[in-house]
Amino acid sequence: MSATIDQAIAALERGDLIHLPTETVYGLGARADRPEAVAKVFEAKGRPRFNPLIVHVADRTQAEAIGVFDARACKLAEAFWPGPLTLVLPVRDREAMCDLARAGLESVAVRVPAHPLAQAILRGFGKGVVAPSANRSGRPSPTRFRDALDETGAHVAASVDGGDCDMGLESTVVSLMDGEARYLRAGLITRAEIEAVIGTLADEASEGHRSPGRLTRHYAPDAPVMLNVTEPPADCVYIAFGPTDFSGPVVQLSDSRNLREAAAHLFAALREADALTPACICVAPVPEAGLGEAINDRLKRAAGFIG
Repeated sequence: MSATIDQAIAALERGDLIHLPTETVYGLGARADRPEAVAKVFEAKGRPRFNPLIVHVADRTQAEAIGVFDARACKLAEAFWPGPLTLVLPVRDREAMCDLARAGLESVAVRVPAHPLAQAILRGFGKGVVAPSANRSGRPSPTRFRDALDETGAHVAASVDGGDCDMGLESTVVSLMDGEARYLRAGLITRAEIEAVIGTLADEASEGHRSPGRLTRHYAPDAPVMLNVTEPPADCVYIAFGPTDFSGPVVQLSDSRNLREAAAHLFAALREADALTPACICVAPVPEAGLGEAINDRLKRAAGFIG
């Protein structure tokens, strides 16, 4: 049964975990200011302690109280918030986002989600909420309420059903630390869209440790994953992108080869394929252009390597 907004707020106030629906994926939410609450997130996910979390807030005013905004951050917030963009900024308030949530770094990753239920919970709570994807660490992120329940439902005090996630792919992450803008994680907002607002972005380079979701084997099903497969073997499940004549079980990312549709279906497709317990999961080639960069990034991590 889905919890109410008030029940979710009360759980956060107690220091308990919730399922927070967002437009990207379902989050495993905890108040960001209490280390003991954040520790429950790591315990539920089995997440490495060195991986920093993203703090979710209701609006830019709350974000500016936690992180230090420069002119570029202001421009990006104006262009893309609320929405699927995370900014990595110098930390302003170390109490608002505790050391455990920041993995001991002098930076904070902050986002203003657009989902109306997330907005209602965050406004009602009035403080930052860390909310990494509500899966066990390394597993595909949940984009449906039932998947969040299956993954971490036993650990939460309130699960809020926000329906299927509209976007289905985690937020783009941009670092504005050390005077240089860096593109840390591809997402629904593309590199070109970011660069149109603040100019050229550097690649991840040494800033990679500041971004969530950057472990090599990540979003991984139990079955081995093979990428860019055009002739899948008979004993696999084939994740297709567009029409296919494969005679075995097929999970479709997008019949029309639409990258936005493929992004929204990606994690659910990995889960559906894995549920069939195949010898392996083969994935059709997905173009790198636009959202394809983010989709391929997640697929490479599911397969256990970084491209």
